[in-house]
Amino acid sequence: MREPFHRTTMPSGDNPPRTVISASWQRSLRAGIHPEVQAAPLIYDQSDIGDARSAHPLADLLPLLGHTLLQIADEAAHIMVVTDADGRVLWRDGHPGVLRRGDAIGLADGFAWSEEAVGTNGIGTALATRRPTSVYSREHLIKVLHHWSCVGSPIIDPDTGAVLGCVDISGTSATLPPATVALVGAAARLAESHLTLRMRERDERIRTRHQRRLRASGLLVTPSGRVIGGSRFLGARLTLPADGDRILMPDGESAYLESLGDAYLIMPAGFAEPRLTLTLLGTDHPYADLDGSRIPLTLRHAEILALLATHPRGLTAEQLSFLLYGDEGNPVTIRAEIHRLRAQFAGAVVAKPYRLLGNVDTDIKAVRRALTTGDLTTLTRLYQGPLLPRSESPAIRRERDELEARVRSELLTKGTPDALWSFAQTPSGHHDYEILERLTQLTPPSDHRHAIAQIRLL
Repeated sequence: MREPFHRTTMPSGDNPPRTVISASWQRSLRAGIHPEVQAAPLIYDQSDIGDARSAHPLADLLPLLGHTLLQIADEAAHIMVVTDADGRVLWRDGHPGVLRRGDAIGLADGFAWSEEAVGTNGIGTALATRRPTSVYSREHLIKVLHHWSCVGSPIIDPDTGAVLGCVDISGTSATLPPATVALVGAAARLAESHLTLRMRERDERIRTRHQRRLRASGLLVTPSGRVIGGSRFLGARLTLPADGDRILMPDGESAYLESLGDAYLIMPAGFAEPRLTLTLLGTDHPYADLDGSRIPLTLRHAEILALLATHPRGLTAEQLSFLLYGDEGNPVTIRAEIHRLRAQFAGAVVAKPYRLLGNVDTDIKAVRRALTTGDLTTLTRLYQGPLLPRSESPAIRRERDELEARVRSELLTKGTPDALWSFAQTPSGHHDYEILERLTQLTPPSDHRHAIAQIRLL
């Protein structure tokens, strides 16, 4: 008959059990672990464990851990075990005889060694406490481990603060040398130091990439919430919202949160809004000017920005998709493009709905203002040709045709020779019969523009 679950199963002797062991037993018993369990449960088949290993962040550090621990493990008839954050064994190595004995209890690749799986042990208890932990002989809850002793140390991700896994030394003896605890802990800290170095190198690349977007009162934050740039909260870890573009700061102030792709830009709610100008007329190479920085635009990004500029209240992904592609549009495609735009135009493109934020101007708006005021000099200077001439978007084509019709009508009605000649140099005005005919009417035969217009009319 199995031994009942009660505290009399704790290790006996003159000294009471250590606090860490007593607490672990209580957790293990509450999890339903029985002392008669014979082996750890298998989680990964051999066909699956390769993928788990290659995807794990400790994979690159395995040589480092092995170099630190394997020689002493093999000489002392011990084995080294490395697990993931859930205690699942991904790698092991060491003394061949101990490896064979480990097979019998599931201390092998693919088996789970959390407290919830096998009760108190050096791996599971170290993961539960997030501290280096030794478990000797009868301190194990399940009896089959009473011939084993182990020392485990968790490895903490310096970026997220989460446990990545555990490195463990195990052997078939009543105790382990006191230096083993320190050595395993040192190996874990060494691994963390390498992770920290990589994190800092990554942080520096992010800062360099986005420095121009970081204003005086802003913060640059990693996807894990670490503040790596700015004048406040440097080094702090913020809780980022799951969605939306607002965040509550530690001082209680509200701020704007914008994705940069590999980081976030946080600006106080009262920050100076970005200045965005779009040049979209008469060019196959549209571009934006964001706070003085020129940004070339792909045709698709130019189309999206043009539509957002003409819809200041914003558009949903579904609306943008329809305007760009008609009934064949796919909102998923639009969301992916907007994600890239928000990373490139931090602070200027926001969501829910998608819209442009700040002081936004376009050559389209400027031409419309000139049409309204009758400023033909500005009109002909800015109107260098049709809106995004390569675009096949239904909405862009409508906007293009309407704007050009208004410009032509204004010039045919009120245009001076200079204004008409400027329009005649645009791609669409080069062979515009009415524009050229009007130009010949307003210029004398001795004017070179008259002669050129006559030639084009032939």
